[in-house]
Amino acid sequence: MLTQKLQQKLLQKLSPQQILLMKLLQIPSIALEQRIKQEIEENPALEDSSDPGMSADEGDTVPEPEPDPVEELEKEREDFDITEYLDDDDIPAYRLNANNTSADDEQREVPFASGVSFHEVLLQQLGLRRLDERQMQIARYIIGNLDDSGYLNRALSAMVDDLAFTQNIITDVKELDELLSVVQEFDPPGVGARDLRECLMIQLRRFEQTPSVALALQLVDKYFDELTKKHYDKITRRAKVSEDDLRDAVNEILKLNPKPGNSMGETTRANHYIMPDFFVYNKDGELELQINSRNAPELRLSRTYVDMLETYAESKTKSNSQKDAVMFIKQKIDSARWFIDAIKQRQNTLFVTMSAIMEYQSEYFLTGDETKLRPMILKDIAEIVGLDISTISRVANSKYVQTPFGTFLLKTFFSESMQTDSGEEVSTREIKKILSDCIDNEDKIKPLTDEQLTDILKEKGYNIARRTVAKYREQLSIPVARLRKEL
Repeated sequence: MLTQKLQQKLLQKLSPQQILLMKLLQIPSIALEQRIKQEIEENPALEDSSDPGMSADEGDTVPEPEPDPVEELEKEREDFDITEYLDDDDIPAYRLNANNTSADDEQREVPFASGVSFHEVLLQQLGLRRLDERQMQIARYIIGNLDDSGYLNRALSAMVDDLAFTQNIITDVKELDELLSVVQEFDPPGVGARDLRECLMIQLRRFEQTPSVALALQLVDKYFDELTKKHYDKITRRAKVSEDDLRDAVNEILKLNPKPGNSMGETTRANHYIMPDFFVYNKDGELELQINSRNAPELRLSRTYVDMLETYAESKTKSNSQKDAVMFIKQKIDSARWFIDAIKQRQNTLFVTMSAIMEYQSEYFLTGDETKLRPMILKDIAEIVGLDISTISRVANSKYVQTPFGTFLLKTFFSESMQTDSGEEVSTREIKKILSDCIDNEDKIKPLTDEQLTDILKEKGYNIARRTVAKYREQLSIPVARLRKEL
């Protein structure tokens, strides 16, 4: 049975302005510049006051009243005559060009760095080989299948089928293997390998065959698994070599490049720089915070659109087309005001939040000692600044702060707390720092195991379990003791 009833509900719903602010908060300053440019392109009522194409007084002075733009546009449409654009009496374009340069003029051009890609280097070396056209096509196809590290990750049998279907070239695995051997002779040494073992063997064969190189080639060929797992005791027993000879052979292997393609691909890769969102300075023992405003320019409303509204208000006759135009203008001006307010709120929220973090971790920002970092979670900062935890999380996301001791990701300053034997709460970041220092100063011949690291931390008053030490070690990207062993 269908019924109708009146019901009241209390709902919490975000306004469009709040949604816009939340989206702006979570992007870093380097991405904010592109977001502002996009908004200026989409909204003609929004302008950048730092635009060099506009005068300094243009946004402050009120120009003389102009005719209504809607009426002017309709008048232009009525007077439009296409024959005016087809007049043959126009001045030719070549008569409007000026040539005031001579051969003696100094040409100053900005140099652009350009490098040759890894695959282009290989193709250049291929051109120096005496191969027929069919072999050239197959070799070029092999080079095209190499990844950026210089490895061939495709099976030769699969490449045989590809060449038959795509290039109409009938070949077999034997011929592909022969041409792959030709590619493996190119520089840098090791290209064209199908795995790490083959890559190392290609490079070792290029060296002068000294006793240590010959032993290294034997180790890679026969004891590669034991070598990667650093089971040196097994290698010495099975290969019947002394520890000194094994050390010399391993040193030869450590000189090799496991990714030969990367050595030549660096010239074509763009460098990525971190644009900090905050700057923390130490002014004679006093911390000073500065927010990066480079990518947050001063925005303002377009004076042209404001004048349109004033002209419409003063107009005595208002047509339907004028009303439609004014509704469009009002919508764009409101959107521009929301965006300007959101940018200001974003800057204020970032400054207040970072100020609270700077005060909370003042000992670290003054000394740079990671052991001085206090345990801090999002809730601690949220209670200080009076904002929601989700807002603090958006501020800490993808933001960087530049300190006198380096540039760091903001969320790295947040860490859980752990209680020592004396009852003091310390940051897990402090424990990780001590753990890292212990591993850096260990004897690499006999590296410290997780049990030994646990005992050292317990002696310092940090009562944590061995599995917790293993977890922190993995978070620091430090391998187990066996893989840290050196001869």
